[in-house]
Amino acid sequence: MSEPIPPGDNACEDIRTSMSPDALRKAIEDHLRYSLGRPAALLEPQHYYHALALAVRDRMQQRWTDTTQTYLDLSKKVTCYLSAEFLMGPHLGSNLLNLQIEEEARAALTALGQDFETVLACEQEPGLGNGGLGRLAACYLDSLATLERPAIGYGIRYEFGIFSQELRDGWQVETTDTWLANGNPWEIVKPELSYQVGWGGHTKVCADENNNERVRWVPQRVVKGVYYGTPIQGYGVNTCNTLTLWSASAVNALALDAFNAGEYYRAVQDEVVSETITKVLYPNDEPAVGKQLRLAQQYFFVSCSLQDILHLLEDFAGRSVRELPDRVAIQLNDTHPSIAVAELMRLLIDERDLDWDEAWRITVATMGYTNHTLLPEALETWPLPMFEQFLPRHLQIIYEINSRFLDEVRTRFPGDEDRVRRMSLIGEDGGKCIRMAHLATVGSHAINGVAALHSELLKETVLKDFYELWPERFSNKTNGVTPRRFLGLANPGLRALLDDTIGGDWMVDLERLRRLEPLADDPAFQQRWRTVKRGNKARLADYVKSTAGIELDPEWMFDIQVKRIHEYKRQHLNALHIISLYNRLKKNPDLEIAPRAFIFGGKAAPGYTMAKLIIKLINAIAETVNADPDVNRRLKVAFVPNFSVKSGQLIYPAADLSEQISTAGKEASGTGNMKFMINGALTIGTLDGANVEMREEAGAENFFLFGLTTPEVQQLVSTGYHPSYYIEGNEELRQVLGLISEGRFSHGDTEVFRPLIDNLIHHDPFLVLADYAAYIDCQDQVSDTWQDPAAWTRKSILNSARSGKFSSDRAIAEYCDEIWNVQTVRVGD
Repeated sequence: MSEPIPPGDNACEDIRTSMSPDALRKAIEDHLRYSLGRPAALLEPQHYYHALALAVRDRMQQRWTDTTQTYLDLSKKVTCYLSAEFLMGPHLGSNLLNLQIEEEARAALTALGQDFETVLACEQEPGLGNGGLGRLAACYLDSLATLERPAIGYGIRYEFGIFSQELRDGWQVETTDTWLANGNPWEIVKPELSYQVGWGGHTKVCADENNNERVRWVPQRVVKGVYYGTPIQGYGVNTCNTLTLWSASAVNALALDAFNAGEYYRAVQDEVVSETITKVLYPNDEPAVGKQLRLAQQYFFVSCSLQDILHLLEDFAGRSVRELPDRVAIQLNDTHPSIAVAELMRLLIDERDLDWDEAWRITVATMGYTNHTLLPEALETWPLPMFEQFLPRHLQIIYEINSRFLDEVRTRFPGDEDRVRRMSLIGEDGGKCIRMAHLATVGSHAINGVAALHSELLKETVLKDFYELWPERFSNKTNGVTPRRFLGLANPGLRALLDDTIGGDWMVDLERLRRLEPLADDPAFQQRWRTVKRGNKARLADYVKSTAGIELDPEWMFDIQVKRIHEYKRQHLNALHIISLYNRLKKNPDLEIAPRAFIFGGKAAPGYTMAKLIIKLINAIAETVNADPDVNRRLKVAFVPNFSVKSGQLIYPAADLSEQISTAGKEASGTGNMKFMINGALTIGTLDGANVEMREEAGAENFFLFGLTTPEVQQLVSTGYHPSYYIEGNEELRQVLGLISEGRFSHGDTEVFRPLIDNLIHHDPFLVLADYAAYIDCQDQVSDTWQDPAAWTRKSILNSARSGKFSSDRAIAEYCDEIWNVQTVRVGD
């Protein structure tokens, strides 16, 4: 790591750059007075948060500017990471940690009569992501800065997040996520850095200055993308990279002629329509207008980002566009940015007059594509008529890409027209559509999955034909999480124990947690480990009481499943286990079982009826179990509303057992599983996604494994899966399903959960019932192990000690070295 930039000659007096508590205190007072304009009598913790955030941003500003200038001066290759989501989490705590001034900020606030934790809690979490995809992108930005690798993140500045989740009578209710209501002190808007983006219209053929035929797009509408930059500070280094987000506005905000004529709505209509593009994260795409808006969002941010990349290359760095692959690596985070392939071709051919072959060489050499799903329905497609209406020039380019590509396929596999049909960028089934995953694959020189199993399944299933054509393009890059936020920031008790025991360098080299292994059997160290865990559980219990109204005992096992609610993640399998324990206790109230608190969290997509019904079932079980004295002395159930990075920082460190129980072959990787593991949770899971590698690292004896393997799942489905077979052969399962059907958890209402039960009995697409018996047996093993605190603690320590592979630093180093060719650049040397 490079030495930090000195703050200046008069460090103690410099309230913009000095890191001393006194300077920070003065900076906070200065911002309260001059930036916020608040008189002392009206100050609240929210204002102190805002002032402290501005003071911290000041201390990042020199690093931010110097980092950008260093990249431009040296013309080093830069990663440009395009993602529709960046689930950043609260910035303040992370930036204080990375600048290594947490205690200085605490002292400054104490001097001002403020509580440090209360002030930090005032920060609204940026509503820029939904789940693992966006959190992975945020972890990667943190690692890129910490590893001092040149990088820019590109995304959308959503005015409103996906939604805030409330629970009413056990049902999910979506309310508006107004994360920008109190402003965002971390971003800097630069209106002069804006780009125009077209939509709709038609194309025309014309001749260029050399009389060559060229196609020009004449859009029906044009919107403007305005730059918002957020600094991304690396840990203990001077490097401060940039997250660039685009906000849509009208090119002409006010139609003066309409205003003067008294037509006030028409005067601002263009601004209203334009701003809609970046209004909300993931608008419901069930209606056609929702699909159009999502396509508009994706094209808007991709076009702005590519225009900005070419502007930096040509105008700032003074380089030719032909040098793009040598200067920039563009990574497509899933299919959302895949229109970048066609847009870059348009920018090169139509606006810079390159010939096709050269433009295509540049595009493929610059682009990389990360696939995040094996679910065919999640591989994004767009109806061809809609695509043609709104992006007519891009459709022409895609047709040309497809024509040339399929010629290559026919040359390699002559006579195999079925393969040609499968690989085409234009899908024919159920109406013509554009296959965006195919476009991203064809237009990228590197394609990767996000776990070893996922990458192999990609090559065997959804991208099998492409792998057979270009095996050299495929690789695996197992996901990772940043240890700074999800251990250092989220688990201060364990952080202090680690620092005291093995030194603080684990924060930038998670493999050094291996030094804990010799201590796994040490009774004194085990006791310290358990003390930290109990403190984390007490902290979470307070949070659950305040948000869900349920009291939990920190001495109980905390069995936790927090993630997006989806049938393939199988929260309903977990629910069936709870009902089985409930049923056992109702039959025998004196039965001895390990006391457990089952904690759930996660959002269901607004239009996903079955996922919402699973949330209702969990809350219905909670209502029944928590009120029943026969069982509530050993079982409690809580659903924590509005799961987020912020609440996750309380939840991950408190878990004893992590539920990673998706159907084998369905989860690409997972990152929540890794966050639990680094904090010492034991995992119960299938051989799915990164679970496979986690089990290999932790040791099979330290992982609770159950369920069908991916080949077994494939075999069962291919030969015909009949859920009734598993019901008929398992009396406990019949009773559990019967309790739901008869209305035991719904006040006698036998209809409310009928769709869920019917789906399981007659379809069960994710094999919940096939894995039920193995899951119940494995949970019994969990209970037995919990009864031996020394054995459990040993496994907990070893899980954390062997989690080093799952640092995002390792993942990013692999991307930089093996795909992007982006080297370390030290700022301030």
